[in-house]
Amino acid sequence: MNDHGSMRQTERLAADAAGLARAADILRHGGLVAFPTETVYGLGADATNAEAVAGIYAAKERPSFNPLISHLDSFESAKIQGMFDETATRLAEAFWPGPLTLVVPIAPSCTISDLARAGLDSVGLRVPAHPLAHALLQGTGRPVAAPSANRSGRVSPTDADHVLGDLDGRIDAVLDGGAAQVGVESTIVSCLGGTPRLLRPGGVPREAIEALIGEKLGTGAEAAGSSPLAPGMLASHYAPRAQVRLNATSIRPGEAALLFGPSAPQGVEAAQAALNLSKNGDLVEAAAHLFSYLRQLDASGAATIAVSPVPETGLGEAINDRLRRAAAER
Repeated sequence: MNDHGSMRQTERLAADAAGLARAADILRHGGLVAFPTETVYGLGADATNAEAVAGIYAAKERPSFNPLISHLDSFESAKIQGMFDETATRLAEAFWPGPLTLVVPIAPSCTISDLARAGLDSVGLRVPAHPLAHALLQGTGRPVAAPSANRSGRVSPTDADHVLGDLDGRIDAVLDGGAAQVGVESTIVSCLGGTPRLLRPGGVPREAIEALIGEKLGTGAEAAGSSPLAPGMLASHYAPRAQVRLNATSIRPGEAALLFGPSAPQGVEAAQAALNLSKNGDLVEAAAHLFSYLRQLDASGAATIAVSPVPETGLGEAINDRLRRAAAER
């Protein structure tokens, strides 16, 4: 049972053409690179690669899978990933590049992985203003998911030394851009139809947004039971329609089966559908498959999804956290 890739040599890359090219190459090959934005250092992975995104959670020891903000080099690139209504378009044109994240419905052409979106049909997008971040995103040529480059629950990092203090040996590289202009984190605004909602205050003041759109922003709490969520907040979570039965050591006829590890539980041949998160018990691989496999098993029409036990170590803690939420009374 392993979270693969735990100890590695972390490279410190200079903020020059060679450093940027190396950082972009690592990201394109599924590695993890910390880089400066105008807010704090972010821990980046290719947002289109679920296994790379799972590596972020493993490095941060993040206890649950919340949606991650995906960073892009331009509004044009963002429009490939999300659908921008008139209000979202005005906000993007006014405040990007800058410390504003917009939560919008995913576009049909969206390539951002299920894991980066926490299984939701919305996505948080941002075009950062930091010149190094912009150059890195252009060089990578795909969306980069990036929460803050620290272990979960620790102070957000504002220089490369902070990043290395927390993550040395756990990530592939840090692009050293000196001290971040310690802003606060990005403001998050949800544009999913109806009144836009402020999900997290941050670098773009509420007043500036309200002046632009000509109305008051709603707040996250007003629709706590419904739609979206964002990083840094308790999220609404993707939940399958089927009931979820945890720690299943045998499969009942007609259930769908979500398996883990090499041994098949009793009765699996009678399952309506069966998928194995990781036959060899790799928790990073399991995390990468979690949302898409739940979705596929849900689509099988089975009334119940029986889930094999997953160990509570490493990323297993976050996988089990999400499975428990999926199994909770609704």
